[in-house]
Amino acid sequence: MINETLREAEQKMGKAVEVTREDFAAIRAGRAHPSMFAKLTADYYGTPTPIQQLASFTAPEARVILIQPYDIGAMNALEKAIRESDLGVNPSNDGKVLRCVFPELTEERRKEYIKVARAKAEEGRVAVRNIRRTAKQAMDKAEKDGDVGQDDVTGAEKKLDATTKKHTDEIDDMLKKKEAELLEV
Repeated sequence: MINETLREAEQKMGKAVEVTREDFAAIRAGRAHPSMFAKLTADYYGTPTPIQQLASFTAPEARVILIQPYDIGAMNALEKAIRESDLGVNPSNDGKVLRCVFPELTEERRKEYIKVARAKAEEGRVAVRNIRRTAKQAMDKAEKDGDVGQDDVTGAEKKLDATTKKHTDEIDDMLKKKEAELLEV
């Protein structure tokens, strides 16, 4: 029972860290890259669809992304989704591809991105702590119901705390790397 709870908490914490990693990948730092578009969705024939499923993305230059839709009918929906996103770019449409030219990062914009990165890191840490709380409540309930002993719960809590610390430290390391990447000119 306790091992199952710990294993489940470990898996969920790993997923929370992975989501945070994906969020960090979407934050631009110098070079433009296709993963910046990972969270965007476009209204494709009335259905919100991830734009990564509607087009191919290439980065021919450091600050340029070319978007080639698989279906030309999706061009306007892609253009609208990108324009309304928080990427700060206005795509140009030549009828076949969308060209997104990202401006140079100013000092002010870099600081904004650092704030966004810190907020994403905090969201990740909160998610990990919420998973810890849920697992602890499950163990306390099992102890109260008489399914496991107090010693087992105490030992499991130490393991749970170590797992929580490991995952929050991983998020903190990712944040440090992202901040260094953003400050690099």
